[in-house]
Amino acid sequence: QFGRTEVIDNTLNPDFVRKFILDYFFEEKQNLRFDLYDVDSKSPDLSKHDFLDQAFCTLGEIVGSAGSRPEKASEGVPGKKCGTIILLAEELGNCRDVATLQFCANKLDKKDFFGKSDPFMVFYRSNEDGTFTICHKTEVVRNTLNPVWQAFAIPVRALCNGDYDRGEEEEEEEEDGKRPTEVSKQPAGEQHQGQDAVVNPKKKMKKKKYLHSGTVTLLSFAVESDCTFLDYIKGGTQINFTVAIDFTASNGNPSQSTSLHYMSPYQLNAYTMALRAVGEIIQDYDSDKMFPALGFGAKIPPDGHVSHEFPLGRESFHRVHGDVAPGTRDGQRTGKLIAPWGAGRRRRLPKGYLEPPPGWVLRRGIEQGGSRRWIRCLPPLSPQAAKLPMSIIIVGVGQAEFDAMVELDGDDVRISSRGKVAERDIVQFVPFRDYMMHAGNQVLSMARLAKDVLAEIPEQLVSYMKGRGIKPQAAPEASGPP
Repeated sequence: QFGRTEVIDNTLNPDFVRKFILDYFFEEKQNLRFDLYDVDSKSPDLSKHDFLDQAFCTLGEIVGSAGSRPEKASEGVPGKKCGTIILLAEELGNCRDVATLQFCANKLDKKDFFGKSDPFMVFYRSNEDGTFTICHKTEVVRNTLNPVWQAFAIPVRALCNGDYDRGEEEEEEEEDGKRPTEVSKQPAGEQHQGQDAVVNPKKKMKKKKYLHSGTVTLLSFAVESDCTFLDYIKGGTQINFTVAIDFTASNGNPSQSTSLHYMSPYQLNAYTMALRAVGEIIQDYDSDKMFPALGFGAKIPPDGHVSHEFPLGRESFHRVHGDVAPGTRDGQRTGKLIAPWGAGRRRRLPKGYLEPPPGWVLRRGIEQGGSRRWIRCLPPLSPQAAKLPMSIIIVGVGQAEFDAMVELDGDDVRISSRGKVAERDIVQFVPFRDYMMHAGNQVLSMARLAKDVLAEIPEQLVSYMKGRGIKPQAAPEASGPP
């Protein structure tokens, strides 16, 4: 799966806004598949929704068609016409500018019988063949004829592909999608700069003295160059890699070969492979190449207390140079594993615990005979964590069910807690077994694992910096001879 569009409610002719950037290689056959679903819930699991249609093509087929705009008949149900998927491709302009705009409107037409209107604006970009494609929708402002929409930022690439002379088209619509009105570029009456008339074509045809259906005003407009992940790295931003390893009893006795922690003299275990795959990439962005390595889910000597944050080594704060495997051995020798906190099965909490560990969230609990049982727990990832300069990578090792971890990975449904939604997505989860199910080159499998778990880190870093107005510093000048 490469990506998903947004959901558009109650329509058989959706016009999707979300764009997808793909690398195009003339010399390769790049097969694509498009699946269409009817949404029935907020679950990101596709099996919870109704499959509608499917279409196949290659990227070359899209690029090579007339106007790079092919229409593909869906193939989801054999022998039945289920509609058409229209695709449009355009080469990405090398423009990093971002435009920030804010609009308001005044004296719009009343559209609702029992109220005023629920207006929103739709923006269309002009394509190279003269057609128009939707590129942005504002939010809906309820029950008003004088809406003020929130400011929004949009890449100039999406707005006009970097061509500032290319035209745009705007429409003002009611929430139900009926009766769109065009924003005229010709001032009607006495207009000031940045204000345009809203024209309803049907009214204009019927009424000779018709002028307009209100006005739309551009309140603010600014363009600035977008900052990239590499801009921050060049300016000196460092990424610190901290490792946390699960030592709960669900992983088995480390001294037995069936354990996920078993250290075989002949091959690496799953934990070590996953850590090396990720660490070898991250270490290039960490100046000291030293990684704090911690464990959780074990009873620690000498008093045997349960710890969910203990160093994997003999030092008070163990740092492993280039490899965390030695630390995992120390952790196995000194710690006694305890019952797991999230295997997805109904279990009795360990003796002495009436609640999950501090910072963990009990999702469902059952009182039976005075004892507390639980179904599933989530680690302390909440909207508060999304405000911190951090990204969290979760690699699910073993054959357990990872529903809770999928829930934390907010690619499609942003994680929320107590009514508060996380301001950004900071979690990336992958199950390790997906990369080891088929026999093949282990090096390539680990490279694919590293690619998938680290793919979102650059955007997560940039989103944090932008959200707090932090711009990258100038790259330091090189010292010495070139």
